[in-house]
Amino acid sequence: MRIDIDKDVCIGAGQCALTAPDVFTQDDDGYSALLPGLEDGSGSPLVREAARACPVSAITVSETVG
Repeated sequence: MRIDIDKDVCIGAGQCALTAPDVFTQDDDGYSALLPGLEDGSGSPLVREAARACPVSAITVSETVG
């Protein structure tokens, strides 16, 4: 799984961090960020829900092939 956060779109609503706090956090400026080492979602079942919860669709989740 690959998680991408479009920093140009993110408004810092924090819905991702509320939905999947084991994967997402907010940086010092309040914008969405991935916790270190969890760039692949670490198998969290809430990652896709967190992406759907984003009010500006700044998070994309895709499957990796390999």
